[in-house]
Amino acid sequence: MIGFSALALAFLLACFLTLDLQLAQFLSPQAAASMGAFVAEFFPPERSPVFLRKVLLAGWETLAMSALGTLLAALFGLALALPAARLHPDDRAHAQAPTRLLLNALRSVPELVWAALLLISAGLGPFAGTLALCLHTTGVLGRLFAEALENAPPGPAQALRVQGVDEDRILLWATLPQLLPQLLSYTLYRWENNIRAAAVLGVVGAGGLGQMLSFHLGLFHMPKTATILLAMLLMVGLVDATSWLARRWLTR
Repeated sequence: MIGFSALALAFLLACFLTLDLQLAQFLSPQAAASMGAFVAEFFPPERSPVFLRKVLLAGWETLAMSALGTLLAALFGLALALPAARLHPDDRAHAQAPTRLLLNALRSVPELVWAALLLISAGLGPFAGTLALCLHTTGVLGRLFAEALENAPPGPAQALRVQGVDEDRILLWATLPQLLPQLLSYTLYRWENNIRAAAVLGVVGAGGLGQMLSFHLGLFHMPKTATILLAMLLMVGLVDATSWLARRWLTR
């Protein structure tokens, strides 16, 4: 334990020494004054009805991207979790290794990189962003779902198995009903993350609030940028609260 702690401290120290952090310059009065002047340019936020309508439509686009991407990922993730899991001790699970390799590959590529790649084939707009969220989240949920399937209480499934019930019906009537609240909780949590990711994906042209943010920030339209940032914060907060309440209800 002492040796591990010493190695961890040495690693952290090496990280600080190899990075040019320039903390003195960052904390200098000149940097604080420059940051204060920059932040002051955001006020007051843009409040014209025409612009607010554009922000509302872009926010809805971002919300739709995250919801549809998460829904598709949950379906594909469950489909891939079945061959990626060993459902009982006698299960040979021949497809477990290649399926888990596929899930690892999908989630190892960040959503922003997926979006940049898919823009070539899908073009600018929310379609590429939705596909990017779907691919990355499929890898994440597929692995979580597979772990949940392997750790499901074996009693109900084994009781049906000794009665000669086939594996498909055991999965449908014994395993999945036990895991449904947990699977829905995982899905809702990933939806929270995808709201934030969808807002960022627009920076590469994948639509929604992120695309508006990239455009107006690039032109130094600071009041409009402030309104977009406030809309992002409001939307993420509402979705987080809704998802948290739903997960509390499912797991109580």
